[in-house]
Amino acid sequence: MKHKSLSQPRPGPLQYVFLAGLAVLFVYPIWWAISSSLKPPNEIVRAPLSFSPGSATLHNYQAMLHDVPIGTGFLNTVLVVVVKGALTMCFCPLAGYAFAKYRFPGRDLLFGVLMLTLMLPTLVLIIPLLLQMSQLGWVNTYQALILPGSIDAFSIFWMRQTIAAVPDELLDAGRVDGAGEFRIFARIVVPVIRPGIAALGVLTTMNIYNDFVWPVVAVNDESHQTLQVVLSTLAQNVTGNRIGADFGSVWGELLAAGSIAMLPVLLLFILLQRHFINGILAGSVKG
Repeated sequence: MKHKSLSQPRPGPLQYVFLAGLAVLFVYPIWWAISSSLKPPNEIVRAPLSFSPGSATLHNYQAMLHDVPIGTGFLNTVLVVVVKGALTMCFCPLAGYAFAKYRFPGRDLLFGVLMLTLMLPTLVLIIPLLLQMSQLGWVNTYQALILPGSIDAFSIFWMRQTIAAVPDELLDAGRVDGAGEFRIFARIVVPVIRPGIAALGVLTTMNIYNDFVWPVVAVNDESHQTLQVVLSTLAQNVTGNRIGADFGSVWGELLAAGSIAMLPVLLLFILLQRHFINGILAGSVKG
């Protein structure tokens, strides 16, 4: 008697075709942006959908680097991502651990208030935050870019839900062995929730990297501008700094800057996609 295989069935040809079509739809805009950034400015306007490798040139990148401080914006963004991301990844898991595994008076009420803050639009918080930064003398400083939002409600909620799935028996076993609470968190909880932490790390990096509204309000000097602020003012800078800049040149430099800004996020997702997907699906299967 043959036993039925418990493994998942292999996708059929139609499913492969469907997935390939989706892949093309998602990858084509990226390919178009990068290939168009390598085209001469007149070709971008004359034939926007075609690309000839023989006509590839780095003229758009050279002009873009000459006209805008993209290097300064990139360095500022890296600094904000590293420091702000480190604060998020350090304190939010600890807060989520406290909400998930400790019982203290007012825990549910405090967590409910925390969840209510997720309903507040970002624009509602900008003016109060800006007034606070002004009173502290932090306008046009890295503190204004890093500290607000470094410990956010969504990250705490994510960690709380992830840590809640860790069996209490593991924590009790650590306490029986004489381990302190921080050691239990570092040696027992963190290895178990590693996929969830990796997913939070990817989401946090992308959110900080792509943030535009708060940096453009908190900082108005060029030396502290992040990459997204530099990109948003690129067209105005190009036309203002070079007399007679035509439509194709502006678009060529915009595409070159956008391609450079896009590569770090793509590489991050490609390198951590397995951990990201595992973290997203960590709480979806029980047993």
